[in-house]
Amino acid sequence: MAERGAAPGRACPLSYRYDTVALARAATLHVETLWVAGGLYGNAFALEALLALVEREPGPKALVFNGDFHWFDTDGADFSRINAAVLRHHAMRGNVETELAVPNAAAGCGCAYPEWVGDAEVERSNGIIERLRATARRFPQALAALARLPMVLVAEVGGERVVAVHGDAESLAGWNFSQERLAAPAGVAAARRVFERSAARVFASSHTCLPVLRRFGGEGDGRIIANNGAAGLPNFAGTRYGLATRISVRPSGGALYGARAGAFYVEAVPVEFDAAAWEKRFVAQWPAGSDAHVSYHARILSGPRYRLREALRLEQQDELRHTEDRVAL
Repeated sequence: MAERGAAPGRACPLSYRYDTVALARAATLHVETLWVAGGLYGNAFALEALLALVEREPGPKALVFNGDFHWFDTDGADFSRINAAVLRHHAMRGNVETELAVPNAAAGCGCAYPEWVGDAEVERSNGIIERLRATARRFPQALAALARLPMVLVAEVGGERVVAVHGDAESLAGWNFSQERLAAPAGVAAARRVFERSAARVFASSHTCLPVLRRFGGEGDGRIIANNGAAGLPNFAGTRYGLATRISVRPSGGALYGARAGAFYVEAVPVEFDAAAWEKRFVAQWPAGSDAHVSYHARILSGPRYRLREALRLEQQDELRHTEDRVAL
């Protein structure tokens, strides 16, 4: 069942919802460094680059795929390879995996798009999931595994709680951790309340396809929402790399931007994949005029209309200036 009156692609099924109990559960991972990657979108080249980044990481570590690792991979070999590689790590289901494993006609793609997304884009996303379902049905064992994936994962990094979700603190497909909502006073106030309920130091999310790292408070007592946007797509104008979230007791040397909260560092790290090879592979599956090509090809070539300096949002302006100097935003 989906929300009454909402069109497919905008509806949010009741089965996507979870409560505070799910967010406050005990940690199942205990590491020094946690990588969280959402929005791989079937990009095998980004997957290869991400795995190489994690492999080089020292100390106790884990990689979490927090949903939508499938999307453009309508080729059966690509779908199978990506599914197998992702499930060798810690994985969660996003709306894409949910709508492949347990389709809900009323939900469409399961994106629960907000009002600022146009109807044509919503319809194209519904078309993409229909094509991908035809591929996924060839792999019933994979679909059964996707259906068993959790919607929430709780980790402990350096003694601090990290809650990984796909959407937001209320729903698998929620948009409350989007850069649009976190730019509005009401959205900021709602986020503060979520931290109180969950006892989390950091929320790591994806789903909304544009990144934002928002810290509430200062270094010592701060709380952070880290939305990595997409690991498999460009996230900023004029770029062709993806992004992953790295949460660690030590800083990395390759972050685009980041912030410290409590005992650890939260960073956005570029996933530098072979952009030319990916564009070629994408077009082979989604030629000109297809739903995905119309919606995503321009972004694959040159990124969205979103700037790097818009993604980092800190409350202390003196630290913001320091970070801008360090990473040349």
